[in-house]
Amino acid sequence: MLASPAIAQNAQPQTPGQSSAPGTNATDVTAPPPQVQKAQDGQVPDQSEIVITATKREENLQNVPISVQVLGTRKLDQLNISNFEQYTKQLPSVSFQTAQPGFTTVYMRGVATGGDGNHSGSLPSVGTYLDEQPVTTIGGTLDVHIYDIARIESLAGPQGTLYGASSEAGTIRIITNKPDLGKTYGRVDGEINSVAHGGIGGKLEGMINLPLTSRIAFRAVGFYEHDAGYIDNVPGSRTYFYPGGSIGFNNSGFVKKNFNDVDIYGGRAALKIDLDDNWTVLPQIMYQNTKANGVFYENENLPELQTVRFQKEPAKDHFTQAALTIQGKIANFDVTYAGAYMVRPRSAASDYTEYTDAYDSYYQSLGYLGLLDYQTYVDNSGTIINPRQHILGTDKFQKLSQELRIATPADKPIRALVGAFYQDQKNHIFQNYMVDNLATSLSVTGYPGTIWLTNQRRQDKDYALFGEANWDITPQITLTGGLRFYKFNNSLYGFAGFGAGNPGGFSTGQNRCLTVNGLQARFDRTSALATGNSGLDIPCYNVADVVDGKAVPRRSKGSGHIHRLNVQWKPSNGLMFYATWSRGFRPGGINRQPNAPPYAADFLTNYEAGWKTTFMGSRIRWNGAIYHQKWSGFQFSFLGANSLTVIQNGRNASVNGIESDINYVGGGLTLTLSGAYTDAKTKGAICHSSVDTTPNCTDAGDYIVTPSGTRLPVTPRFKGSATARYSWPMGSGNAHVQGVVAYQGSATADIRQNDGGTNPNDFLGRIKSSTVVDLFTGYDWGRYSFELFGSNIFDKRNELSRFVVCSICTQTKVVVGRPRTIGLRAGMKF
Repeated sequence: MLASPAIAQNAQPQTPGQSSAPGTNATDVTAPPPQVQKAQDGQVPDQSEIVITATKREENLQNVPISVQVLGTRKLDQLNISNFEQYTKQLPSVSFQTAQPGFTTVYMRGVATGGDGNHSGSLPSVGTYLDEQPVTTIGGTLDVHIYDIARIESLAGPQGTLYGASSEAGTIRIITNKPDLGKTYGRVDGEINSVAHGGIGGKLEGMINLPLTSRIAFRAVGFYEHDAGYIDNVPGSRTYFYPGGSIGFNNSGFVKKNFNDVDIYGGRAALKIDLDDNWTVLPQIMYQNTKANGVFYENENLPELQTVRFQKEPAKDHFTQAALTIQGKIANFDVTYAGAYMVRPRSAASDYTEYTDAYDSYYQSLGYLGLLDYQTYVDNSGTIINPRQHILGTDKFQKLSQELRIATPADKPIRALVGAFYQDQKNHIFQNYMVDNLATSLSVTGYPGTIWLTNQRRQDKDYALFGEANWDITPQITLTGGLRFYKFNNSLYGFAGFGAGNPGGFSTGQNRCLTVNGLQARFDRTSALATGNSGLDIPCYNVADVVDGKAVPRRSKGSGHIHRLNVQWKPSNGLMFYATWSRGFRPGGINRQPNAPPYAADFLTNYEAGWKTTFMGSRIRWNGAIYHQKWSGFQFSFLGANSLTVIQNGRNASVNGIESDINYVGGGLTLTLSGAYTDAKTKGAICHSSVDTTPNCTDAGDYIVTPSGTRLPVTPRFKGSATARYSWPMGSGNAHVQGVVAYQGSATADIRQNDGGTNPNDFLGRIKSSTVVDLFTGYDWGRYSFELFGSNIFDKRNELSRFVVCSICTQTKVVVGRPRTIGLRAGMKF
């Protein structure tokens, strides 16, 4: 789909001082040619081609027979977009779950079950790319700061032929502006803003392009952003009873207004080297550091924007990606190599009092005074202590990707692209659940004060051979076919659970340590524990297999192929129709819950018909698609025993929908309307037991978790946005006004309808519908720009996610969008 006019990278005549390298066609998109600027401000029809690389060739968007939505450089600037939440408001087929910046799971076209994002859970179903390299990560989509970005491409539907395992439901590509050999130029932009019910924020951004020689250019970007907080940590207290006494405490030392502020800083640099007229080398590096405080949700039982927390909760998330792209020609064949290495360490401290509260209430329901009456929480001297838990967690994610592809000449009636892909993802997962002063005998061995430890290594490897061929049967009809042969090898290895002396850990943790016989220690007390070579500091292995007396990683392997078949018809200039039959997949994996079986791969089959049209000399563009998708054996996650995430394969689901957008340019006015209707439902009942094969879950002790015909969660039936911008000459420059309306309907938060007699949605509630309005007015003259804006101008509490923090918790947390924000932006180009 097309969301807005984007800047052509190869269609416009170059203005003086601009140049482009062979095969790259880069232009200075920060200062587009006057005709393009006028078109994007609605002064004249936009005659430029909108060039994208979604098919791994440069093509006019209106000629690409897939559903693609594009946000170009100027559109991103006009909408003041700098992060994931802001640009997905403009992408109606995209939905997501989030807890805070950097902890977000993305979905497309309703292919969602909720409960995803755990570090030991399913791989994502939507891929994310930064230029040519995948940056998809487990446990949270990379929230790349958006500045000096050429475009964002949103590819809806299975993209597995060209984009691989984590593009089952779609792909989001962030394409940066590349170094320009033409001339020296740059820009600086600043902003200050005030958040209703919150504090003061702002950002400072800049870029510079420097040609170093006639064949070498350098481009760099730097940014700093402070997002003001708007959630208040309000006073609260707890009391836990035991026979003969009680323990009470409050959060008076941590009460604070607007405590969820965020600081983001980093930069990006690229060097473009033209070796000759045919070969270009492009090394790039990006670094981004995010520091957040507090939490980004409100307690549903409190007044809005309020929560109760009992400790400081800082979080750090930073990544560094080094990438190398080499493009050239061998004879008439285009050759591209794209490789990257990324490291993403994260750390967070979290209050886990709700877990203690939930179990205190649970044991009261069984006739005890509470948690302290049922279990012993004492220090080394035997004195009863406060049982409140808190978490110290870290992840170190590493990703290596390599791709080599060769394309035949694009001007031939028969064209082909073939390639090979390799990816290696590693994650060291460390989660330390602590009770202050807990006795050593009750702690995990080697970790005094730790009541629960997760210390694991995860590795996900992907290999693929892929290819697509295009045949122009006639000048009006083109047939495309593609195949991807894949192989995956995923593993999980380490320890998760309680210490051996913890009364609640009889059947978990160290009591499930694996012996040399491959048995759990609770069933084989006299045998030695299996040893391994993971390098982890753990008391034993209970997430592993045992081979010849040694602990080795638990593995999930698989191979196969997926396809894409497409036909497009161009009956006349400005009119194109297409039909697609494509398939995507997501690899299977390992459950860290020892008694839970592995889960299998799931597959998404897509049947789609679409259109791309241009009318009135490019003043009007209307694109859209209608689709039917079958999701087979879909993976879904939920919090099981001891709040361990469990992944099972459900039955199947059916997703029907339509997505469309209309754009108008003329007389100083630009209008954009885009929307998506999604009807996603299960087909077949989901059983409590993942191995039950009966139609209605009638095996002994089993029951229906989700009835057939249940709507899939998270994605609303309808999501849409409308943008209107009017620009007119004033004095020596141009003034403008702009309005944006973004709407999304309500949705359930959990796919399960029965969790052992209760419906989780009864206490989670629905993610409420919302309408958010943004307004802008400003003036541009020469090299300078000035703008006053207001986002969420009516201060609506648009809900982003709803969740609970443990398996038996019923205190719903609601993540809400940023309240009304009024700000001032100014910029200068040089």
